[in-house]
Amino acid sequence: MQWRSIVVGLVVLRLSVSCVLWLAFGLGSNVSWGFNFPLGFNLHKLDLLFREEKETEARGNSWSQRIREHGYEETTSCNKAGVQSPKGSYLNLFDANKDEYVRRYSSFPDTLRAKMKEMAKDMFYFGYDNYMKYAFPEDELNPIDCEGRGPDVLNPSNININDVLGNYSLTLIDTLDTLLVLGNVTEFHRAVKLVIDTVSFDKDSTVQVFEANIRILGSLISAHILLTDPKHPFGKVDFEGYDNELLHLAHDLAVRLLPAFENTSTGIPYPRVNLKSGVPHDSINETCTAGAGSLLVEFGILSRLIGDSTFEWVARRAVRALWSLRSNETGLLGKYSLELFISTGNVVNIQTGKWVGKQSGLGAGMDSFYEYLLKSYILFGEKEDFQMFQAAYQSIQNHLRRGRESCNEGEGDPPLYVNVNMFSGEIMNTWIDSLQAFFPGLQVLNGDVDNAICLHAFYYAIWKRFGALPERYNWQLQAPDVLFYPLRPELVESTYLLYQATKNPFYLHVGMDILQSLEKNAKVRCGYATLHHVVDKSKEDRMESFFLSETCKYLFLLFDEDNPLHKSDNKYIFTTEGHVVPIDKRFREKQWSDLFPCEEGALATTEQSPLSNTSNCIKIPEEQRFALPLKSVYMRQIDHMVGLF
Repeated sequence: MQWRSIVVGLVVLRLSVSCVLWLAFGLGSNVSWGFNFPLGFNLHKLDLLFREEKETEARGNSWSQRIREHGYEETTSCNKAGVQSPKGSYLNLFDANKDEYVRRYSSFPDTLRAKMKEMAKDMFYFGYDNYMKYAFPEDELNPIDCEGRGPDVLNPSNININDVLGNYSLTLIDTLDTLLVLGNVTEFHRAVKLVIDTVSFDKDSTVQVFEANIRILGSLISAHILLTDPKHPFGKVDFEGYDNELLHLAHDLAVRLLPAFENTSTGIPYPRVNLKSGVPHDSINETCTAGAGSLLVEFGILSRLIGDSTFEWVARRAVRALWSLRSNETGLLGKYSLELFISTGNVVNIQTGKWVGKQSGLGAGMDSFYEYLLKSYILFGEKEDFQMFQAAYQSIQNHLRRGRESCNEGEGDPPLYVNVNMFSGEIMNTWIDSLQAFFPGLQVLNGDVDNAICLHAFYYAIWKRFGALPERYNWQLQAPDVLFYPLRPELVESTYLLYQATKNPFYLHVGMDILQSLEKNAKVRCGYATLHHVVDKSKEDRMESFFLSETCKYLFLLFDEDNPLHKSDNKYIFTTEGHVVPIDKRFREKQWSDLFPCEEGALATTEQSPLSNTSNCIKIPEEQRFALPLKSVYMRQIDHMVGLF
């Protein structure tokens, strides 16, 4: 009979533990032990209990509990930093085995760094060499079938392809400065000469203005500057006979993009142009904020290089027009999200200036707009760019940010930036997209390293779970909403910039994880393929140009401590496509007066002074400097929140 007693005892023990957890996590009718356990995500039956208390529940610092039956309730952005954690804090549940994070991430041997550097270089050349062998002069490489890919001329409505591919050797052009970053001056010269000899923009191709600008125009300008200016940052890399041909090509392309800015009532450009004939007769009147408002860096540099204000003028007019359409209540702008290129977020009509939809966020359709407000100020020194960025950043912090106030202190969920109604600030859905992973890098440039650390850690946890970033991830369900991963660079970019800001070996480990995942999951016969499904790792036969121009570049730079970019006395930034651009006093000088003065009321008044030329970093207190950039308890909390354990 002894076994019966054992069984009964185990049953009683299990029931007792369940009862204690039930009471401890605040699920009893009137009992609370001071715990604040996040039970949002996929525990829908438990969530029903919270809905019953909707009228009385105090709003706090937990975004993971706030999903309601009838839409998404607005939450407060944060809790006060420095408040003492309750004795029964649920964060204590994540204290166990915290030393495992220190053991794994707190050091990175030089020999391993050298190995990862070579691995990143080999990854680039495996893709680049196969593109040149099997695909050039076409735009992209199909890495599975080892064939080239150009525009889909049989299906003009296939904008997934035709917005990007213009029959102008896209991958070769987009990769020019990466060759210099890897130290291959010989191949850089050969590639430049191939572009000069073979590329023409006199093509019957209808392309997206935004994509042509960041991938083609930006790369041509970057390569031209690096060829002609021995101070930045690779020394003398010009060759005999170069006569500014890349700059002429850039000018020619920009002229062909100008019709997009004509015949619009707002000054916001059409999304697409035909390189031969201008705006198509059947062009739509709707565009996204990032597509229309992320042209200023490339257009502005071109104007200042050739002394023609036209290009900067039209790009700046578009930015100002978008800025004037932001919400009076929140200061937010609308966005445009893509799922099979169907608008599910917010689009602006270029003729009426009316928003089509209400969603605002940081990902697709918004990302590079914010990025270029700050980078335009850094490059050109125009005070209005800084004013717009600072006002936009404050609105983001006030209305998009959820979670505890401090990344490394306090109670509650980790900081997260959600999609909200641009007019009310209420949460509209429970997904974030992979493009938003750029934002920690932008926060580093703005000096907000503390917030950058936490948001980056959340995306890294998603990567660890899937070995890739799904295009959309539902933080409530702990599952992908859109499953593909086209080898995007945003997480790598933020990892690189955070490492440059902190020199913490944690970010070298992140880069190694990404590099090894790509080798394991994306490598195919002739390159690296888009992941069609991040769970089963099925693939699509496409290698987009940004894989070589950005993903491989940032991975290599992460591990190459002695790269000329890191040793140069001159400063530089990367465009949104990862092209190297020096911060040069030439770009802060205009050969024309302000032909388009800022319209009254277009900019929000700000009392804050612009960024100085020194450091704007928000100093992290001495007591918050840890062996890891994020305390182990918070890392473990984030890992739990994405379903890693």
